[in-house]
Amino acid sequence: MLASRSIAGVFAQSALRQPLALRGYASAAPTAAFAGQKGANGKYTVTLIPGDGIGPEISESIKAIYTAANVPIQWEEVSVTPILKGGKTVIPDVAIQSVKKNTVALKGPLATPIGKGHVSLNLTLRRTFNLFANVRPCASIQGFKTAYDDVNTVLIRENTEGEYSGIEHEIVDGVVQSIKLITWDASERVARYAFHYARSSGRNRVTAVHKANIMKMSDGMFLSACREVSKEFPDVVYDEDLLDRVCLKIVTNPKPYADRVMVMPNLYGDILSDMCAGLIGGLGLTPSGNIGRDASIFEAVHGSAPDIAGKGLANPTALLLSSLMMLRHMNLNGYADKIEKATLTTIAEGKTITGDLGGKASTKEYTNAIINKLANA
Repeated sequence: MLASRSIAGVFAQSALRQPLALRGYASAAPTAAFAGQKGANGKYTVTLIPGDGIGPEISESIKAIYTAANVPIQWEEVSVTPILKGGKTVIPDVAIQSVKKNTVALKGPLATPIGKGHVSLNLTLRRTFNLFANVRPCASIQGFKTAYDDVNTVLIRENTEGEYSGIEHEIVDGVVQSIKLITWDASERVARYAFHYARSSGRNRVTAVHKANIMKMSDGMFLSACREVSKEFPDVVYDEDLLDRVCLKIVTNPKPYADRVMVMPNLYGDILSDMCAGLIGGLGLTPSGNIGRDASIFEAVHGSAPDIAGKGLANPTALLLSSLMMLRHMNLNGYADKIEKATLTTIAEGKTITGDLGGKASTKEYTNAIINKLANA
């Protein structure tokens, strides 16, 4: 459901090779690098950021499944809890150096308090490593009943600017200005990534999602960049559509959006990708990858769920499926396919699934069910 050949060959898995007809969980583009090398023990080192709340629990689940599947990975656990340095709040150097060294990381959910003065750690990580593209595949799981059975789209979101640039100030009392920043370079970069992704994953259409009818200069520039890049990909159909119209059409009938890639500015991608996740069963079943030229971080996009932390009720699927995107990024496709089949079969059977999926199993019971399927594969 849910992609080293050094720099140029990353993310090249064909859609036709995706198991269980879950095309789209590969990743594709020559602009994202995996430069990790096997150690003397024959394993790759991957940075693991367990996160907050249920993060440590679901991270342990992934570690257990990887051990059972004999995945050649050793984890380097780090914390990104901010520290004071030179009067500023920053991510610890050891975490930054780990991701830079390993070039891939798996991240659990991070909590950001709502209110003045709190900086999003997720945003900080994206800026620190210049993770310019967020990739969110949304595909129906065969056998897991939702309102739709034919969702199969990939959303690619510009990840560094837009309304999430964090440029805000109070002009006068009671008047706050928040600035949407759109640049040609960032727009062209994410558009190029989207077209490469479409071509490499066997998808034949890229749709740019926008509101250029209202924001003529900012979204207009984003569209101009997409149009220019599209000329270099004559084998990929290119079109454009308004955000509100896409939202209406995809929740009415998602089938026309199957096998296509949608690319959009930051805020639109945040909204539309969560909405599409709702079509396949929620954020607990949705993987995500943040792609940069020098490093990539794969993550669960759901919250840290502090209300159930430590109770053994958490669903590790989103983090697990995100880790499979990571494996394919590292060209460890066989391991990803094997774990994916065991996971999705377990979900489709519905016998040992967590409460958010309609079952009664604990995190450990669900994890063990997947491990048992791996053992019997």
